[in-house]
Amino acid sequence: MDEMNNEFSDLQQLSTGDQVTGKVVKVEEKQVLVDIGYKVEGIVPISELSSLHVETASDVVNEGDELTLQVKKVEDDEVVLSKRAVDADKAWEDLEEKFNSGEVFEAEVKDVVKGGLVVDVGLRGFIPASLVETHYVEDFSDYKNKPLSLKVVELDREQNRVILSHRAVSEAEQANRKQEILQSLEEGQVLDGTVQRLTDFGVFVDIGGIDGLVHISQLSYQHVEKASDVVEEGQKINVKVLSVDRDNERISLSLKETLPGPWDGVEEKVQPGSVVTGTVKRLVNFGAFVEVFPGVEGLVHISQISNQHIGTPQEVLDVGQEVQVKVLDVNEQDQRMSLSIKELEREQDQAELKQYEKEEDHSGFQLGDMIGDKLDKYK
Repeated sequence: MDEMNNEFSDLQQLSTGDQVTGKVVKVEEKQVLVDIGYKVEGIVPISELSSLHVETASDVVNEGDELTLQVKKVEDDEVVLSKRAVDADKAWEDLEEKFNSGEVFEAEVKDVVKGGLVVDVGLRGFIPASLVETHYVEDFSDYKNKPLSLKVVELDREQNRVILSHRAVSEAEQANRKQEILQSLEEGQVLDGTVQRLTDFGVFVDIGGIDGLVHISQLSYQHVEKASDVVEEGQKINVKVLSVDRDNERISLSLKETLPGPWDGVEEKVQPGSVVTGTVKRLVNFGAFVEVFPGVEGLVHISQISNQHIGTPQEVLDVGQEVQVKVLDVNEQDQRMSLSIKELEREQDQAELKQYEKEEDHSGFQLGDMIGDKLDKYK
């Protein structure tokens, strides 16, 4: 009787909220029995094992495990204990420290639910779909049982609300990577890039964690109407760094400067005396610029446009007109070419004179006056 009274007395000393330690002696499907040093074994219902959904008690504990538990109820020689409550108290303290410090930590995704992911952080943590990645994710099934680096973005103990974000970690990593790249970039560097986005004024290219702009004028040596005529999204290209504005995080890039220039090898294509066909691109007071190869323009000085005296190039030429020109001089290094239309006209007239002379020899007609008129133009 005394022993029974002592045992009852010991049980009466337990109060709701007390913490006890014990050893798991039996694991049943829906509860766990724990030896806490009293004659009566404590009971941990499956609902008190974890803050997450548990199918069977053996998913959480095994026989022989040492546990710290909280007393939930002492009644009629029955002691109900909770592992979840102890874990939750520790978790709240830990999460509050992480929230205040901005610490990044890792946790495993336990479940995929409507609207996001559930993780075990000692209690139920939730990652809304919008805070999982920096990009849109259609199917989250691959995330289950996967560890993610996380930051606490919202805590409300009264509402038992724990909001976590993997996106915040990714954005911080991207920002750090962006600064590293900005500091390492130098004008003149040639880098690998991926076309991210096409706009009316150019193309944004990812050069390893940060985007730079290739202005539409830097896409090609030839005139470009729209960027899609030259590149497409996802295309891998080489780009040259033109300038870096670290304060405003702006990077100017060029695609065309990584490509052979239109003037490269031009002296192998034409030499002084060559005759080529070109298109009049611009008319100015001192002459006309004629494109003889894509991106290669030469100047026909006003004095080389016609055998007749003219006041302006517009008197005999139109923009877009196709003309034959003779190359007078070409300088690949300085990207200059001098052209002449008059020289070809002169050669044509001289050819006509020779033809007249042949006809005179064969026909006996006197063409002296006609020949004299032709020659007077070159005196």
